[in-house]
Amino acid sequence: MPYTLFQGGRRRRRGPRRSIWALAMLVAAAAGLGVFTSQAGQGIDRSAVPRAPVAAVGVPLIADAGRPPAGGGTAPAPLGVRLEESRDRVPLRFKRPPRSGLLFDLDTGRVLWRKDPTRTLPIASLTKMMTALVVDDRVPRGDKVRITREALAYRGSAVGILPLGRRVNVNTMLHGLLLPSGNDAAIALAQHAGGSVPRFVGLMNASATRMGLGCTRFSSPDGYRNRGNHSCAADLAAIARAVLRRPRLARIVRRRQVALPFPIKGGRLYLYNNNPLLRQGYRGTTGLKTGYTDAAGRCLVATARRGQIRLGVVLLDSRDPGRQATQLLDRGFRAARRS
Repeated sequence: MPYTLFQGGRRRRRGPRRSIWALAMLVAAAAGLGVFTSQAGQGIDRSAVPRAPVAAVGVPLIADAGRPPAGGGTAPAPLGVRLEESRDRVPLRFKRPPRSGLLFDLDTGRVLWRKDPTRTLPIASLTKMMTALVVDDRVPRGDKVRITREALAYRGSAVGILPLGRRVNVNTMLHGLLLPSGNDAAIALAQHAGGSVPRFVGLMNASATRMGLGCTRFSSPDGYRNRGNHSCAADLAAIARAVLRRPRLARIVRRRQVALPFPIKGGRLYLYNNNPLLRQGYRGTTGLKTGYTDAAGRCLVATARRGQIRLGVVLLDSRDPGRQATQLLDRGFRAARRS
């Protein structure tokens, strides 16, 4: 496929037995309240997930008993989307639909449109939403991130001009991660926040487990590797809701472009967002993230606000994610106003 903005930043050219895993957790509060949750998967290697999660993303582990779980069948309130309704309020059919998709209310989790929302698929750079959440948990605002040789050995999209051995403010690095989708920024942030890339990936998977994301698994902080890196639209909706609840991250993903202090000649780094809705000036856009690999296709998580209504859309392997997202959001806002 030709190189597109969904790959982001600068690009470096690229050089039978079934098993069932069951995981059960008993959480007992001091007052005597207990909730038992379980999740099972088929053919998915979960061995690298730490038994005792070492990082969280600030999400309650106990689901609201009055709201059915979703997000791969397991994500609890307040972030999980509500898949229990059988009839969608936006009955839109595409001539060439995405492989998977979801239109949902960011505040209530109500689903307005769906296409195989729990189908597990590669997600490319949508992975970086979880990378950002873990970094936001672990790295203070004033920290400086060292640019390593490993970070500069990236593949795929990148900021492209990170200076070897220099230290860059974490805020600048998060912009490089989320706007041009820098794989170099992802690696440097992972090393800084986790001590090493493998350990950081363990933190990502621990956070996914704590969030109850039943169809999500990470193998890298950037999503460039498709093997072992996958999710579904329902889980990605929950991750998107988590991102927008973080003020630092929410401010970043809504920016179309930004100029930041940077240790190079001229002292400024200019970054541009790959989000097609922001680039096209779609009214009310508030985020969020694009992704592309040959295996994943063009992927998009987009969010927007009109008045008091906030909607999100997830599209996996879409022929035209920008157009499909705007069509879904337009109809979603009309449907929400009528309710």
